[in-house]
Amino acid sequence: MEKFFKLKENGTTVSTEIVAGITTFFAMAYIIFVNPQMLSQTGIPFGAVFLATIIASVAGTLVMALFANVPYAQAPGMGLNAFFTYTVVFLLGFSWKEALAMVFLCGLINILITVTKVRKLIIKAIPSSLQSAIGGGIGIFIAYLGIKNAGLLKFTLDPGTYTALEGGTVIGGSSAVPALVDFDNKAVILSIIAIALFVILLVLKVKGAILIGIAATTIIGIPLSVVNVSDLSGTTGLGESFSQLGTTFGAALGADGLGSLFSDASRIPLVLMTIFAFSLSDTFDTIGTFVGTGKRTGIFDAADEKALQEGTGFKSKMDKALFADSVATSIGAIFGTSNTTTYVESAAGIGAGGRTGLTSVVTSLLFLLSIFLGPIVNIVPPQATAPALISVGIMMMSSFKEINWTDLDEAIPAFFASIFMAFCYSISYGIAAGFIFYCIVKICKGEAKKIHPILWVVTGLFVLNFIVLAVIQ
Repeated sequence: MEKFFKLKENGTTVSTEIVAGITTFFAMAYIIFVNPQMLSQTGIPFGAVFLATIIASVAGTLVMALFANVPYAQAPGMGLNAFFTYTVVFLLGFSWKEALAMVFLCGLINILITVTKVRKLIIKAIPSSLQSAIGGGIGIFIAYLGIKNAGLLKFTLDPGTYTALEGGTVIGGSSAVPALVDFDNKAVILSIIAIALFVILLVLKVKGAILIGIAATTIIGIPLSVVNVSDLSGTTGLGESFSQLGTTFGAALGADGLGSLFSDASRIPLVLMTIFAFSLSDTFDTIGTFVGTGKRTGIFDAADEKALQEGTGFKSKMDKALFADSVATSIGAIFGTSNTTTYVESAAGIGAGGRTGLTSVVTSLLFLLSIFLGPIVNIVPPQATAPALISVGIMMMSSFKEINWTDLDEAIPAFFASIFMAFCYSISYGIAAGFIFYCIVKICKGEAKKIHPILWVVTGLFVLNFIVLAVIQ
């Protein structure tokens, strides 16, 4: 194990990696239940999506662990599953089998751009100030995610400024005003207790603070009736779920999936634009996660960065990690779920000390066990994992110190990258905003020649993507 994962070389131990893997799992375990609720609205059987979500997470995370040896976990991405459901199926009218076929093709495209080093060239083209902004922006994003999951926010919508979609989802307009909730229920009180507990454990530098905090909050939630232990009655309907999986496995490649996707010539432009939208968002969510979390923690160190820039083949950990992420999307589509991507919640495990693929092995094993122990996983309340995300967000915001905020040429792109990332709830949109304003600043200063050609191309693709989204929606 030491020889394979190089634990000493990476300054970690088996126990630390195990704790980190458990921490990452509980920070992202919600996807096991949320993804089926989202995708089953399209007609995909709930049990099939439940198993496909777990299988895709296990497969993608294991590839990340054993091939790249980095502590990142993968699962079907939030945002991408919403795009799959509400835009591709509900709005554009594609069947869920055709949508899965698009996700499969997206995975193949991402494999291609990884093998041909396009992804690597993109990373090399990102200015250092923007890389720091991405790291800090992910910190804000993760912290905001934690505050929201803790149930500390409420939003007020004016009449006529929101749209109700099938399945009960409501899309609000810009009139939505966030505010702090009233501390008048036990769930909110548990959140406050949990955040205070996490802060105390971190300040006192207690080993395993994040995992201890998750466990302690779950236990405290029992007498507060926030955690319902009666749910520990065992997993039901597992046989039915495996039976349903037979209807989704390979559906993306069947006659009603890939076979019908290009059968109507009039739909081909729309199909290509939709695949493009899937691919762009997936690619930059991943790049942002690696750049934002990997460099600050040393997971991708100077030697690895040099290998990334000068090496050929898959010699750097970043190359291998990008490839693992690409493969996972196609695997997930074959089993019956939307884009599988590297989870930013992996930062929780990294914050707990995870530095190698052993962390990801532990996370993947827990995902596998969750097939049979779903109720146990489900009783861990969001109030227990939310403070972990807030804590990691605080740590990651240290990246902002690398930015010269007194220089507007540097500060403006960094500001828009970090703020859009958090408040648009999308890493890729934050990167898009940073790139666009970086180009605007350089053009205004008469320094357009300093913009890397790759950055020009990517920025143009982002602009095109926004136009495509406006057209298809």
